[in-house]
Formats: sequence, structure tokens, C-alpha cells
Amino acid sequence: MRTTEIVCHRGANEYAPENTYPAAQRCIEWGVDYLEIDVNRSRDGVFYLFHGPGLERTTNGQGFFPERSAAEIDELDAGSWFSPAFAGERVPRLLPFLEWVAGRTKLFLDIKAGSPAEIIDIIRHAGLEERCFVWSGSDEWALEFRRLAPDLQLKVNVRDLAGVIEAHERFGANIVEVGLEHLSHPLLDACRRRGLKTMVLLPGKDANAYRQALTYDVQMVNLDHADLFLQMLEEKLTR
Repeated sequence: MRTTEIVCHRGANEYAPENTYPAAQRCIEWGVDYLEIDVNRSRDGVFYLFHGPGLERTTNGQGFFPERSAAEIDELDAGSWFSPAFAGERVPRLLPFLEWVAGRTKLFLDIKAGSPAEIIDIIRHAGLEERCFVWSGSDEWALEFRRLAPDLQLKVNVRDLAGVIEAHERFGANIVEVGLEHLSHPLLDACRRRGLKTMVLLPGKDANAYRQALTYDVQMVNLDHADLFLQMLEEKLTR
């Protein structure tokens, strides 16, 4: 039985353009526990799945995402950069996407734009209270989110034991994320004592890093290549 929860970073981004329906669908088919999506907002206040801030990397547009209206964003091609097979794929609007994904997998919301109050309203409206966790790169944002919604799941990034203590005492975090280079048994023990889940960030496609993470028996992994990790995990479980 698998005990490590798998978080799929921006969807199956090796097989489909990140933050799109096809990328999410592949993760659902793999049976991952969480899909990570980036939450961004248009100039006129419509929320989308988009990393940004620039448009050039993953669309045929130019400039910055927050400077474009929803009407402009809806016309962008978010698939041709990846492959002609995905030509015409659109940047998904967040609310319809949440309706589509409901009951299929849980979500990790990486907040690029939107106030804590706005994101909390979206979570509650979609009934995601027990099916998502959030992260923001702003400490002030995270503190306000925790103040407004003590019941919702919040992730904080850490590098050491001091970071674990701060995540617990200052932010009231539920999950801490740590890079493999900073992972240690003392850090894991400190998280367990405080009731924190530990999520290890494993970017790229590094089988050796996956093997190393598996030796720690961590609770969660955040990675780009869930298919390879699932294969290695199954091999470990069947030995």
C-alpha cells in the first residue's frame, strides 16, 4: 500500500503543456494524490491557471499576464509552444477548471495573484476545504490567510529546524516543503513532533534523487515526473 502522497507539479508537464486540462487529465489517469496548479489573475479580475508573469514562455502572447484582460487571455494559444498536437489549447479559467476537477484529485494551489480573502472564497465556494492546500511566496499573504482561515491547509517552505519551528509557531502551517539537499532525519522528526506533514521537492527527472527520497519514507513528494516515481515506488513495494 502506497503511503507517500504524490503531488504532480503543474500537471504532467512532460507530456502536455503545463497548467492545462490535458496535463491535469494525465495526472488523474496516473492516480496522483494532488495536482499542483498556479493561480493567476487577469487585469480585470478573472482567475486562471497560469504561472507567468510573462506570456512568452507558454503562450503565443507577449507581455505580462496581469496586464492582459480576460478577453485577451481567452484568445491565447497555450499549447503550440509545447507541440503542434496541442495547438489551440487555451489558458484554463480557474472556476470552470475547479468544477471539472472536482472529485478527481486534490489540489495544491500555488498562488501567484489574488488576496487571501479572494482565494478563501474560491476554496469554500468550490467545496475544497478538505481537498486542497495553498502556498504563497509572500509571508504577509500567508499570515493573513491563516488569520482568516485557521481551518484551511497551508504550506510553508523550510530549509532547517529553525524554519520548521517558525512554520509551526508563526504560520500555523500544516505542511512544510523542503528541498532534498536540506532533508534530514532530525528535520523529519521535528516535523512529526509538531504534527506537520513533510513534502520533498524533487524537480527534474532524477532517478537517483527519487531513490534517495524514498529512503526517508517521507509523507509527500512534489515532482515533475510522477510516472517515473510511481514506477520506482511500485518496484520498492514489490521487492
